[in-house]
Amino acid sequence: MLFADNLFREKINEATAVVRQSAMTKWLALVVAFVVTFAFSAIGAQFSPGEWYRTLEKPALNPPNWIFGPVWTALYATMAVAVWMVWCKSDRRQVRWALTAYGIQLVLNAAWSWLFFGRHQIGVALLDIVVLWAAILWTIVLFWRIKRSAAMLLVPYLLWVSFAAFLNLRFWQLNS
Repeated sequence: MLFADNLFREKINEATAVVRQSAMTKWLALVVAFVVTFAFSAIGAQFSPGEWYRTLEKPALNPPNWIFGPVWTALYATMAVAVWMVWCKSDRRQVRWALTAYGIQLVLNAAWSWLFFGRHQIGVALLDIVVLWAAILWTIVLFWRIKRSAAMLLVPYLLWVSFAAFLNLRFWQLNS
């Protein structure tokens, strides 16, 4: 009886260690999701509007500059949580495609700031944002197949980028 009791306790301790390690891995993955996502945010933030932007004719619906920081911070935070939720799922093949799509849209997002604010290429930035919009939609579709709540977290991002694409188009029309 003592042997069985010790064996049972040993198995319980092993199972508890696995669960603890799994939980730590998930929390570490959340931290990595935030770091990677906000690293791309920082890349884009290097290209601020500056003097060139102040001289542009602005569309009527252009929001005040102070709005962009809080909106993008909230969007990047929800993006990080969404990608973490997907990463935590077990089907690695399906997750790999979703993470690839997520990475592509992050690159396109950072590229937009460089093209628009850094290079002053409004038309090329418009092309980038159209491809970015498609990449976000692709990411949402892939996330939906894995975890619907993660996909839903990306919907405000898609809506904001839709609005940004409209603004980009109007900037191009007004300043070309």
